[in-house]
Amino acid sequence: VQLQASGGGLVQAGDSLRLSCKASGLTFTSYIMGWFRQNPGKEREFVAAINWIGSTTSYADSVKGRFTLSRDNAKTTVYLQMISLKPEDTAVYYCAAGRYGLSDNSRRYDFWGQGTLVTVSS
Repeated sequence: VQLQASGGGLVQAGDSLRLSCKASGLTFTSYIMGWFRQNPGKEREFVAAINWIGSTTSYADSVKGRFTLSRDNAKTTVYLQMISLKPEDTAVYYCAAGRYGLSDNSRRYDFWGQGTLVTVSS
């Protein structure tokens, strides 16, 4: 199984970014897909998750209204559209695949990507 995250970069506060996560080696439509983020010395933090067909999403309160998670099952890819970015959104963003529902618990996810760094300057 591979989850290849991309799209991170250095942006200014208020800017937008779109992260992508391309999955391979798994039956994509059988998996919930999630995004987490982490800064050095801190625990991995839930960002968003989406169900198997993309009809239901869940977001952390800190990103609600600014981040939108979607998936394209034909392309086995999920997209995290981020707008109105803030310096506190700075982190390494990880995509993950799991089969236990829209969980904000990282232990519920079976597979993880390598992470993509998002840096938001003030």
